[in-house]
Amino acid sequence: MGCYQENNREYGKKGGDIMRSLDREDIENLAVGATILGTGGGGDPYLGKLTAIQALEEGYEINIVDVKEVPNDAFIVPSAGMGTPTVIVEKIPRGTEVINAFETLSEYLGRDVYATMPIEAGGLNSTFPLAVGAKRGIPIVDADGMGRAFPELQMTTFHVNGVPVTPMALADERDNTVLLKTCNNYWAEWIARDITVRFGGTAWITLYSMSGKELKKAAIPGTLGVAEKLGATIREAKENRESPIEVLLEITKGKGLFKGKIIDVERRTTGGFARGKANIEGIGEHKGQTLNVQFQNENLVAIKNNKVIASVPDLITLLDLETATPITTESIKYGQRCFVIGIPCSKKWRTKSALEVVGPKYFGYDIDYKPIEGVMEEIG
Repeated sequence: MGCYQENNREYGKKGGDIMRSLDREDIENLAVGATILGTGGGGDPYLGKLTAIQALEEGYEINIVDVKEVPNDAFIVPSAGMGTPTVIVEKIPRGTEVINAFETLSEYLGRDVYATMPIEAGGLNSTFPLAVGAKRGIPIVDADGMGRAFPELQMTTFHVNGVPVTPMALADERDNTVLLKTCNNYWAEWIARDITVRFGGTAWITLYSMSGKELKKAAIPGTLGVAEKLGATIREAKENRESPIEVLLEITKGKGLFKGKIIDVERRTTGGFARGKANIEGIGEHKGQTLNVQFQNENLVAIKNNKVIASVPDLITLLDLETATPITTESIKYGQRCFVIGIPCSKKWRTKSALEVVGPKYFGYDIDYKPIEGVMEEIG
């Protein structure tokens, strides 16, 4: 069984063109689909969507390029937001912060930048790079470094393949910018996290600059196209009065984990992260059962009746039971009825070296990672 990125990487290509342009509907679809892949994190999809749509309304074009079409000697600079999702909801960005960070880093590097791209999938972090590319007049690569969202900077396939995080630039809404160069990627996370906390809980960053050759080796291809497809699927299913969840599971090769109602949420902002857990009481076929989902910005583990049924790096996503709209960790509320799904991660995360970076043990869970396909077969 293949994972969703590899199976869907060609989605959205039109007529064999090297680049394709996004319109408003594409952005709407992408924002929803990226939030599904974001596993509860990756930032507020509404804010990211508005930023990209505003760029279109200002007359800019948003052009997407396939990984295979990027020249080997091209220079790529990803862009993103960093910080606590619960803070971003209240501390709305102006939209210029990430542009400032991008310009700071590109000036320091002194090279022409061919394209930008997301470092992760998520409602905000998949759409903010669209505005960066549009306003800089460069394309956005249809790829990312996670195929989902993770809370720390080194948790990317770029890192696993030896691409350094720094030099990187951070910016805030006050026009503060910081240029950072560290001895390794873990130090980049620690120092950048402290700066982000000092900025007020959010920072806008550019990092992981790399060549086209490095990109082709290290990136997870097709993430934006997959997100578009997922978002379009939900929209079309609603229009046709069909169940979008079943179609989503088919596209992603995912598994339905649990159906229930949120009965308790514990959430706190600490150390630059939103940490907590949601307790879900089963309904329907899961009546009488409970599911506990624990998160650090993103959903990390799902524990059903005291048994772990899914864990990082596989994707755990909460969907509204009626609309299939993804529920982010900052928006989980008591009383919500949800359907919890699990999605197999990219094969690039299932190696020993990758699991040392993003496996459950890294997050402090004394469990071994088991692919979600096998776990679901065990429990029936």
